[in-house]
Amino acid sequence: MKAIVIGATGATGKELVELLLEDSSYTSVSVFVRRPIGKSHNKLTEHIVDFSEINQFANLITGDVFFSCLGTTLKVAGSKENQWKIDFDIPASFADVARKNEIKSLVLVSSYGASAKSSVFYSKMKGELEDYIANLNFEQYLVFRPGPLIRENTDRLGEKISVKVISFFNAIGLFKNLKPISTAFLAEKLAIAPKKLPIGMAILELDAILYLN
Repeated sequence: MKAIVIGATGATGKELVELLLEDSSYTSVSVFVRRPIGKSHNKLTEHIVDFSEINQFANLITGDVFFSCLGTTLKVAGSKENQWKIDFDIPASFADVARKNEIKSLVLVSSYGASAKSSVFYSKMKGELEDYIANLNFEQYLVFRPGPLIRENTDRLGEKISVKVISFFNAIGLFKNLKPISTAFLAEKLAIAPKKLPIGMAILELDAILYLN
């Protein structure tokens, strides 16, 4: 299979690319990034692009499986408008082109609580992206909704605190549906999902992610 990845410089995306390169099921891995990822491999093709000019490189978005791992925080984005451009507009545009270019499978990293009906900005944004891509009718569409993620060497104070708090409650039997998982663990499940799951759409909440083998 030929894989395409956006979000390859993020915590989950980095882990995913490493796994795809090691996996013999994937014959090539193409990443679309704003800056070099600093890695060389005979299966890896790196496209340095301007994400606002997707039509200029649409012909390069070809393959069998498209992994959408792109996302940011409101703090990094600086505004809700900028976060929407990164978390919704870019993945949606890539999905449009991927469908037109007859890519069969799309794997989306979404979020726990994603819903277009949510009153929470982040959850609503993720839910609307899920719905937008669903309407494109990929042969296989797999949505991952993990809870808090454990990122190695993270500098996000809020993330560190939330992981510690939820882990404490998990230890006493509460909030099991929000159990933190590592980005490495999530990447492992993303890589095997297109091979293990059937054609059609599937939404993988935490339990399904944990038991995907």
